[in-house]
Amino acid sequence: MRALFVDANASLAEVTERLGRPGDPAVVINRDPDITSADLPKLLAGYEIAIDDHTQFPTEIVKQCKDLRHIVFLGTGARSYMNPEELEALGVTVHIIKGYGDTAVAEMAFALMWDAARRIAAMDAAIRRGEWPRTVGMQLTGKTVGLVGTGGIGAEMARLCAGIGMKVLAWNRTPKAMPGVEFCSLERVLGESDVVSVHLLLNDETRGFLSAEKLALMQPGSILVNTARGAIIDEEALAAALAAGRIGHAALDVFVAEPLAEGHPLRGLENTTLAPHAAFRTPEASDNLIGAALDHCRRIVAEGR
Repeated sequence: MRALFVDANASLAEVTERLGRPGDPAVVINRDPDITSADLPKLLAGYEIAIDDHTQFPTEIVKQCKDLRHIVFLGTGARSYMNPEELEALGVTVHIIKGYGDTAVAEMAFALMWDAARRIAAMDAAIRRGEWPRTVGMQLTGKTVGLVGTGGIGAEMARLCAGIGMKVLAWNRTPKAMPGVEFCSLERVLGESDVVSVHLLLNDETRGFLSAEKLALMQPGSILVNTARGAIIDEEALAAALAAGRIGHAALDVFVAEPLAEGHPLRGLENTTLAPHAAFRTPEASDNLIGAALDHCRRIVAEGR
C-alpha cells in the first residue's frame, strides 16, 4: 500500500522525512500546500492512503479517487473538511489524531486570552503607525475563566489559568472531575466568567453550539477565546455581539471558513484578535502529529486493509 501526503508545507514535509524509519510504508510527499479538492483524483491515483493537513475531501470528489481506502487527517477536526460517515459508506476510513498538541494549543489559548485582556497586538500596531496608546486592560489574576469542554487541551488550559491565580469554572458534555476546577452548568460558566475559552470537538452536536442565545448569557465586556473550531460558534451572532459591545473582545484562532474572507465582519472589528489557525504550530506538536500519522500508516499496512 502506498501513501501520499497531499498538501505538505515545507516544515511538515521536513518532519515527515525526518521521522521516517527503515522499512516504513512508502510515503510520497506532495510539497504544494495550495492544492484544491479538484486536484485530488489525479494526485491520488495509485494511492490507498492520503495524509491530509487542510485540504477539503468532498464526498463527490472522493468517489473519483478509485484507489483511496484511508484518509489520515492531521488533527481532530476532520469534520470541517469531510463527511466521515459518507466516506465510510464508500469504503474510505477516516483516521484522526488526538492529543498531539494539547500543550501547544492551550498555550495559544492562554496567549490569546492575555492579548485580549491587555490589547498587546493593537498597541503594537498603533506604535508602528506612530501613535503612543497606553490602553487600560484587564488584570487576569483573581478573575474567573470558564472552560467549555475539558479534554486534553481544556485540562491544560485549566492548569495554566490556575497557575496565575484565576478561578476555573468548567462545563463538559460528560461528567468529569479535575483538581482545582469547579464543574457546573453551561449557563453558569457563561454567566459568571470574565473569560470563556472554547475547547470542544466539532461534530453534529456541537456545530453552532454557542448560538446567539448562549452568547447573550456572557457577562457584558467579557472575553471569548476559541482555539477549537470556528463552526462551534455562530460567527454572525458573535460579530453582532462584538459590534454592539456586549462581548468585550474575541480572540480567535479558528473560523467557519479559512482563510478568513476579505470583508468578513470579524476583520473590521477593533475588539478582535485574529490568528490563522496556528495554535498547534510548534516543533514539539508537529513531531507528535506527524509521528502519529506515520504510526497510522504503519498500522494500516500491517493490518493489510
